[in-house]
Amino acid sequence: MREPLVRVDSTRVAGGLRRRPTTRVVPEEVPVALTYDGTTHAVMMASPADLEDFAIGFSLTEGKVASPAEIAELEVVPHGAGIEARMWLVPAAARRAGERRRAMLGPTGCGLCGIDSLDAALPEVPVVPEGPALTVADVAAAVAALRPAQRLNAEAHALHAAGFWTPEAGLVAVREDVGRHNALDKLAGALARAGADPAAGIVVLSSRLSVELVQKVAALGGGMIAAVSAPTALALRTAAAAGIAVVGVARDDGFEIFCRPDRLGAPDTGAIRAIG
Repeated sequence: MREPLVRVDSTRVAGGLRRRPTTRVVPEEVPVALTYDGTTHAVMMASPADLEDFAIGFSLTEGKVASPAEIAELEVVPHGAGIEARMWLVPAAARRAGERRRAMLGPTGCGLCGIDSLDAALPEVPVVPEGPALTVADVAAAVAALRPAQRLNAEAHALHAAGFWTPEAGLVAVREDVGRHNALDKLAGALARAGADPAAGIVVLSSRLSVELVQKVAALGGGMIAAVSAPTALALRTAAAAGIAVVGVARDDGFEIFCRPDRLGAPDTGAIRAIG
């Protein structure tokens, strides 16, 4: 199996013309084929780490299975230039999956490649469980805990991370990947395998918050998202429909509450206004 980080040679240019040879750690990325009962459902460019978590989490957030128990067997197999995550589903899940097939080639920056209709791109999201009351201090602690836990990114400075934090346990799990969607899927798989309740805490993301990430958190039943960057307007409308609290622009000096401010003891301003 390939390592998630690789050391490469480079030439450092500084001060205009000064050059010196150096080396740098960069992230690896490989095509990962997710197959169900012998049929390829998706090929995603991903970091070759935590691929069992990735396969299970992708299956959950994409609606292939309702629980890890519906995956009867999972095998991660190196295959030529890439890796296959081979899954065999229990009969009931296999029948459902046959009704919702899609084949896609997904680059790291895209979470909706291969969707063949507008309705499929924006499915109705489930309303998530209410979850416990949280505080502004909880959000600050969750955001502060993510960066030092990004082991791969500390070396390569080029990976996204998704973490899950609860008031009782702190940072429960962190997963990293060159793709932000993949990092969240890996986290979803890790939480499902551990039997953790996504409604009990905060999903923390190192990236901007786009609609497909909200859709994935809603599929898991997560009640709060804190993202380092800003959300899109569609992400906010989707989060509001699902009852998910959204915190964005979360930095060391503060953050902004966009959805469900009542979860953090703040009044609901409640409007998304068009400009122009």
